[in-house]
Amino acid sequence: MNSSNRQIVRSAGVVMAAFVVSRLFGVLRDMVIAAQLGTSNAADAYRTAFLIPDLIFTLIAGGALASAFIPTFTSYLANDDREGAWRLASAVINLLLVAMGIVALLASIFAPALAFALAPGYAPDKQALTVSLMRVMLICPVVFGVSGLIMGILNAQQDFLLPGLAPSAYNLGIILGAWLLIPSLGPMGAAMGAVAGALLHLLVQVPGLVRCKMHYSPVLSLRDPGVRRVLWLMGPRVFGLAVVQLNFIVESNLASRLGTGAVAALNYAWRVMLLPQGVFAQSVATAAFPTFADQTARGQKQAMREALVATLRAIVLVTLPAAAGLLLLRVPVVKVLFERGRFQNSSTEAVALALMFYAPGLVAHSGIEILTRAFYALHDTRTPVYIGVGAMLANLAFSLALIGPMQIAGLAMANSLAAYIELVLLMGFIRPRVGGLGGARTGSALGKAALAALVMSAAVWAFLEFAPRSSAILRGGISIVIGAVVYAVTLLLVGVEEGKAVIRMVLRRA
Repeated sequence: MNSSNRQIVRSAGVVMAAFVVSRLFGVLRDMVIAAQLGTSNAADAYRTAFLIPDLIFTLIAGGALASAFIPTFTSYLANDDREGAWRLASAVINLLLVAMGIVALLASIFAPALAFALAPGYAPDKQALTVSLMRVMLICPVVFGVSGLIMGILNAQQDFLLPGLAPSAYNLGIILGAWLLIPSLGPMGAAMGAVAGALLHLLVQVPGLVRCKMHYSPVLSLRDPGVRRVLWLMGPRVFGLAVVQLNFIVESNLASRLGTGAVAALNYAWRVMLLPQGVFAQSVATAAFPTFADQTARGQKQAMREALVATLRAIVLVTLPAAAGLLLLRVPVVKVLFERGRFQNSSTEAVALALMFYAPGLVAHSGIEILTRAFYALHDTRTPVYIGVGAMLANLAFSLALIGPMQIAGLAMANSLAAYIELVLLMGFIRPRVGGLGGARTGSALGKAALAALVMSAAVWAFLEFAPRSSAILRGGISIVIGAVVYAVTLLLVGVEEGKAVIRMVLRRA
């Protein structure tokens, strides 16, 4: 393993540990909200109200900014121009505050129209509740704008601990709001908790800025070459993310017509699928991106290709069994996580049904996380956009075709199918850019991993089918242990080279 790959592994270990903590807090957050709101009208309104604040943050200051800022900021650091790097960071922070504030204000003014566009199937009182919640939560993207850029600054300098802990602080705010305020304020308590969580997300990272001795300056200029470079790279990415977010808006629009609880059920299932995706794919992608960007800035094409191929193979080795596990254990997982309070058996059935069709898409969504960052490191934010547009159109076509016969399951299946189309296209376009993706060696490793996942699935299915009936926690826990052991042993028996490294990495974080 070369030094770049070791750096990614070390960084991924830190980020993965932080992501595990964050996901645990995220699960606790969803458990508290599920117990308080279930899959009721209030839960639907709360989930829908989140869409516009998330959209604003994602388009202006989320992935779009990070994908453009980190390579530009890294290029200053690679040339030992720290003064220029801090000037760029200051200028972007100031522009963010102005832009996010204006957009959030406009969204608040037009909140009734936005709520109707998101969920035309809601009754008037449900629409009004959505509007009220949305206006409170529009404070979040303004705070997240600055906080998100700070994450990019720290990640570019291989500092992943505090940025990794920030999402946990955010989830903690929502947990406290849901637990303490929902009984008296209803879903507004969770909305207020989200605002408090956004502030915690920012504050927990401030010590990192102090440690790296950031020099802030009150500069606000669009003429700065670095700022122009960031905006130029952001443009296509913003459009691409808008396309991705349009998928969620279309899904919410269609689900709102399926009756009470459909929007909430899809959201719960999506969040369960994101648990392993966040712990493994997002943590590794977050750690790998600065390395990819640095290798590109220094002209180390072969090193970048080797790092990308190794990262992709490792991600597939981890997410294949996770996807199979979610598919097989969907009912006990949902029962253990959510079935309490107002979240009853009917809610479990709806969420498990959606999860059944989201779970197979885990591998595709995880691969997309890695490949898109490789494109961004190459300063190509356009190709993923074009591919994303195609995937969005495919998702829309699949959704319209499947919602009639399959209801919410059709919407989940459409998402997974479109994700695989996007993954295949990304792989096809990145291959000539980096000089290949490992060829026969990668194909052999993935085939052996698929075989190991099938053997694991058979073992887990046999246990679930023939073992005595017991509690969901016990059956689920034993199934996970059986699956992990069978998969690990099978990987070693079939001779997957990366298997030992992946197993060691997972065991260290267990």
